[in-house]
Amino acid sequence: MEYLRALKPLFNVSQHWIPVRCIQPRYCSNLANTSVTSRDRGAAVDKFRTRLSSGPSFQDFIRGVSVNKPRAADGEYSDNHGYLPEDLEMGNSRKVYFETYGCQMNVNDTEIAWSILQRKGYQRTVDLNEADVVLLVTCSIREKAEQTIWNRLQQLTAMKRRRLKAHTPMKIGILGCMAERLKTELLEREKLVDVLAGPDAYRDLPRLLTVADGGHQASNVLLSLEETYADIMPVHHAPQGYSAFVSIMRGCDNMCSYCIVPFTRGRERSRPVSSIIEEVQMLSDQGVKEVTLLGQNVNSYRDTSEEQFCGSDLTQLSRGFKTVYRTKQGGLRFSDLLDRVSRIDPDMRIRFTSPHPKDFPDEVLHLIADRGNICKQIHLPAQSGSSQVLKAMRRGYTREAYLDLVKNIKRIIPDVSLSSDFISGFCGETEDDHQETLSLIREVGYNVGFLFAYSMRKKTHAYHRLQDDVPAEVKRRRLEECISVFREEAARVNAALVGSTELVLVEGESKRSAKELCGRTGGNMKVIFPKEDVAVQPAESDTAPIRPGDYVLVKILSASSQSLRGRALSHSSLRGTVKLDETLLRHQADEHVASHTTKVETCH
Repeated sequence: MEYLRALKPLFNVSQHWIPVRCIQPRYCSNLANTSVTSRDRGAAVDKFRTRLSSGPSFQDFIRGVSVNKPRAADGEYSDNHGYLPEDLEMGNSRKVYFETYGCQMNVNDTEIAWSILQRKGYQRTVDLNEADVVLLVTCSIREKAEQTIWNRLQQLTAMKRRRLKAHTPMKIGILGCMAERLKTELLEREKLVDVLAGPDAYRDLPRLLTVADGGHQASNVLLSLEETYADIMPVHHAPQGYSAFVSIMRGCDNMCSYCIVPFTRGRERSRPVSSIIEEVQMLSDQGVKEVTLLGQNVNSYRDTSEEQFCGSDLTQLSRGFKTVYRTKQGGLRFSDLLDRVSRIDPDMRIRFTSPHPKDFPDEVLHLIADRGNICKQIHLPAQSGSSQVLKAMRRGYTREAYLDLVKNIKRIIPDVSLSSDFISGFCGETEDDHQETLSLIREVGYNVGFLFAYSMRKKTHAYHRLQDDVPAEVKRRRLEECISVFREEAARVNAALVGSTELVLVEGESKRSAKELCGRTGGNMKVIFPKEDVAVQPAESDTAPIRPGDYVLVKILSASSQSLRGRALSHSSLRGTVKLDETLLRHQADEHVASHTTKVETCH
């Protein structure tokens, strides 16, 4: 049964991929060459439609079946499907337009999907009007995110109808979490899309698009226990090429009662460390200055792909934390991966997101403190400040355990910057619970936050077991209060940086003025400063312009809850050139700032 290939609407069965417990060879995304002409393709499509109308035979399904999945001559796994002529799966320079919504994982998923399609001969376009295929990479974490997609689908469907009269029909596809969660509504009730591909089905995109070309809807939303896309080299489209995301694991086992992620992205599975190292090394060779390691629970990374990694040692959690699942054992842990990745390029910043507070044993914290290129910034999602609400959320910790972890982090990494997530109005949250959340925000002192009103999701534990009993207007009011307190505390934390000199990685021009540049500190704070030539190195007289991807030393002159403002002093790097004589640096900064005092603007 595992080898069946089926085409909707004849059968509602999607292709299964054989689990492979090994490190697969990686391929780069080179545009495939093809000699298939439009005329030949049209004839092949007509033939395919004729065969499809009469239905596949049993021989079509079992063609090419063997005990092991067939390999191509070069050792890679073959993408061919027995029922489809190989030339039909080629893109033949058709243009694909991507729109990406939601988290950084969706940005990385877009790069993976594009890598697969590019290899099949598709071209990418940034102009919607010339697209043959429009793919939306979607998010289901909150109702508002889904509503945005529904509205966009209505617009695209209207555009598709207009295109029918003058152009080749435009195909619309939904990728990612929303494809898995709302497959029935999208395909059968609304009939707004041609293709659905869940987070674990991107390899199947060429086949799905071929089926759609035949005039039928196509879907594959099966979740996998194995898929990590370890052998797919993503096509990175980072701004200015200075920064990139690298996925290291997929899925989540935490089963927090409010969260849809385990149901849309499946169980946790980690990429082999060797494939991650290879990708980061490639990015370093390309001159990338910052890599962010991605995962739904990134710091629970556990590579068991090689026998020597599979020991009997149990996973160490943060003190006072527990899980809903049995303690895992063996595997190469997150601290091991972080250590290896940070050694690749001492001048490349390493970040990671999104972690869970339970997976911060001391060994991870000490590594962050000791390694100069691992950013001293930790995202520590609290979700609530009430132990009662945290228990209902199935977070695995109490308020006290969370605060103890914060103290431990600040003890080991004194200059750490903290960010967090909070949900207002969760099931059963009382006014006292809400006040505890406000007090936690004040006590910890975050500089970045992501706050939302609770939105119940189907399939979750809360949907089946709890009551969404906090009125919408109360949720909104509590959210506004949380945001207000958060901004007050962020302004206070950021104000402490005024007068300091920060190492900033330049991202580009400020959105508000072409005369200013913006970048981020190691603590992930946005810094805005005038665009002007600065010293090539501290204490040197030669100057050079500042470009995206440069490291510069910036004297912080003012702060708000959202950003910092300052003036660049000199170019620099992560390799230790910032270790200057304090007196010399202070004298240079004071002299430079004094000559430009009238030009400095305050933050808004």
